[in-house]
Amino acid sequence: MEPVSIASLTIGPQSWREKTKHSISLAEKLIRQSDARKSSSASPCRPRSCTLGLLSHVNTPVPLELNETEKNSRKDSDNVNNTQSSYKVRPMSTGTTRFNLASGPLVAPFPPPCLREQCAEASVRAAGEYMREVRGVEGQLRKQACRVGQEGIKLERERAYLERMLRSLRKDLLVNQKSVEERTLRPPTTETGRDGADSLLDCEKKQLSELKIQLEGALRDTLTQLQALSQCSKLLLECASERSCVLDLLPHSGYHSAGGRCTPSQVTMKPDPTGPYTPECKQAMESSSLALTQSQLLREQIRCLIGEAIAQQKSAHQLVNEGLVKKIAETVSLKQHLTLSSASARQAIYRKQRQLNCIQHSHGRALGPVSSGDLMSRERLDRPLVQVYQRHPGTQLPEAMHLIQGGAVVRQCLLSSGGELAQLRGTRLKLMEDMRGKGAAAQVDSSIVRLRRRLIDRRVMPSFFLQGTSA
Repeated sequence: MEPVSIASLTIGPQSWREKTKHSISLAEKLIRQSDARKSSSASPCRPRSCTLGLLSHVNTPVPLELNETEKNSRKDSDNVNNTQSSYKVRPMSTGTTRFNLASGPLVAPFPPPCLREQCAEASVRAAGEYMREVRGVEGQLRKQACRVGQEGIKLERERAYLERMLRSLRKDLLVNQKSVEERTLRPPTTETGRDGADSLLDCEKKQLSELKIQLEGALRDTLTQLQALSQCSKLLLECASERSCVLDLLPHSGYHSAGGRCTPSQVTMKPDPTGPYTPECKQAMESSSLALTQSQLLREQIRCLIGEAIAQQKSAHQLVNEGLVKKIAETVSLKQHLTLSSASARQAIYRKQRQLNCIQHSHGRALGPVSSGDLMSRERLDRPLVQVYQRHPGTQLPEAMHLIQGGAVVRQCLLSSGGELAQLRGTRLKLMEDMRGKGAAAQVDSSIVRLRRRLIDRRVMPSFFLQGTSA
């Protein structure tokens, strides 16, 4: 048996030796990895002024542990970079973030010593920026609420003008009704027929009623719009109050206030449920803008409507007054003609009365005395001269026949003159009655004109409502 050299033999088992070699190789790798990272990890902490940029690397993945399968099959020739690619990663919190001053994340496996201060400063800056943006949104909401309130004041002023105009129209309608009622007080025999003044009063009533309906509709629209503006203002103030609940620690002036870096006009108006400008704020702003536009259009319509109503009201009032004045002038003119006709009729009656007296006297003279004993001898038909003349035949005198015929003619004239006198007197009575009716009608119409001029509302409206209505 040949002797065996111990030096060439391996006494220990192969697995035992491989395990030791693997441990040594792993130790060398960790040493090289630690030496490679030592130079970069020795850098100072990042200044606090750069803290805001650190928030972008909060979720940077870092190696945690070796994969068990790859750990057993890894060889000694693997370098540090290949070893790092076999790590399993997961998102880290702020406390385990790796940082690099120049190019972003550091290769150091641990956070810098000033991480707590950096995170606190970053949180303060993020909260301050959010608060300033919220302050800008709140400023816009309150500014919009102020505009809505001012528009409500203007629309309330227009509503007051509408109500004043409606009161004026109602007063004019009452004056119109009273005018119609007073015109029924004219004499019923001659002056109760419908005329042009009655037609003008009817037209005025119809026109005023239409204007009243239009203004009442505009007033309803105004009240509805005022309610909408009130709701918009309430919603804006609620949104502003809800936004301002995070502004207790934000100063009202200075660099950190809303005017320091973020004014209301600089806020990016993009709705975000978790941002400063929420969809509720957007909805409130849009609804209030729409309400403002509608209110402005409504105010313009109200101004035009009131101006047209004033013009039509004034025109109708003047037209009726002019019609009544013209009717009064016509009535007075007719009354004057009636007065002249009545005077002429009275003169004719006096003349006819004198003529009738003469006819009656002639008739009485033609009839002679009532008693035959009162006849004088020259009036008797059998007086001596006639008796002597009638002694010869054919000597009859026509005296008796002429007396009879003359008496009949005088009687006929008496009857006709009496009838004419009665007609003249009746006509004069009618003229006098018509004249008194015309006088009473003129007085009624005059009182109506005075009533209308006294009771018609002296409108106190702004000058822009009265433009174009004075013509």
